[in-house]
Amino acid sequence: MPPFSTCSRAQVKLDLSAHIPRLRAFALSFCGSADQADDLVQETLVRAWSHRDSFIEGNLSAWLFTILRNVYFSQYRKGKREIPDIDGIHASTLAVAPGQTSHMDMLDFRIALARLPASQREALLLVGAAGHSYIEVAEICGCAVGTIKSRVNRARQALAEMLRIDPLPDLIETTDATGRKPHRETEHCADPPAQP
Repeated sequence: MPPFSTCSRAQVKLDLSAHIPRLRAFALSFCGSADQADDLVQETLVRAWSHRDSFIEGNLSAWLFTILRNVYFSQYRKGKREIPDIDGIHASTLAVAPGQTSHMDMLDFRIALARLPASQREALLLVGAAGHSYIEVAEICGCAVGTIKSRVNRARQALAEMLRIDPLPDLIETTDATGRKPHRETEHCADPPAQP
């Protein structure tokens, strides 16, 4: 994407608003509340708009997700929440009993997702839900690509364990009898490679 300085105001607004659904989904994973997620996305877009001149040609999505992440860690994580509810008393008054089992499955998933360490949850959602590449997520999170791959893999393993489902074989690192990971080329071969 070209720098915003070469785009019209209308085009910048259009480009920013196209990212709202994915930003909202990611914000919801941080906040757990739709209202707080909307506030986080709004603050992200306000900051992106006010700093649009600092956007350099490149990946707008990664830039926006980085802003959202930074806003969250600087404001929301420091306890600047609207309703302090340490004991969960207020939250329990808002709960509505689900009417369908699929809702319960989703609730189980959200609970399991919330139990993941923040770094694993963040990596998994950026790769799996937001559709970013490992390289983009590494850039957003400010760490190595291998670290992101590891976090995503561990998150998938932990979710599978918490939800009591069989993980897909390619999501979990396998080892041979010696405890070493097999080479990709020989992983699916019928006959193991000859040992010298």
